[in-house]
Amino acid sequence: MRELSEIEQMLIDIAKGNQQAFSELYDCTSAKLYGVCLRVLEDEATAQDVLQEAYIKIWHKAAQYQSNGLSPMTWLITIARNSAIDRRRSQASKPTESMEDYELESQQDGPEQCAHSSQTQRQLEDCLNTLEPDRADAVKGAYLEGLSYADLAEQFSVPLNTMRTWLRRSLLKLQGCMGQ
Repeated sequence: MRELSEIEQMLIDIAKGNQQAFSELYDCTSAKLYGVCLRVLEDEATAQDVLQEAYIKIWHKAAQYQSNGLSPMTWLITIARNSAIDRRRSQASKPTESMEDYELESQQDGPEQCAHSSQTQRQLEDCLNTLEPDRADAVKGAYLEGLSYADLAEQFSVPLNTMRTWLRRSLLKLQGCMGQ
């Protein structure tokens, strides 16, 4: 990974229309941004498409980046993550068809299993509500959305070790609550 000041300079050059700087920026940041897209979308092909869309946005918005003491990688990651979230939301609103829609045998759970799953889900939601709101959001982000500890630490503006402690203590509290 290049130095942050080099990435800032690339963004300044990209804002001036420098295609070579754009190519260099892609080469040194695409792996990280692809990982962000993949973590949100959980599909390689869609993540690759969204990554390309993100770089188009970066090309067009490079002039909007201003060196304000924040990491240029944070700005780039935000664009990629928001693009991936937008795609995920648009996909969620469209019904999809699959072969499972046409199977003759029902593979749905029986009434007993549905009742048990529903009860467990309610219990988990109740237990999550016993946590402080930011701790509950961090647990959901880590274990339901697949965010890394580093991403969560950045999102909640806390040190990485603090985020690890939050999650460990929250899981212990949830484990105790679910065991009751």
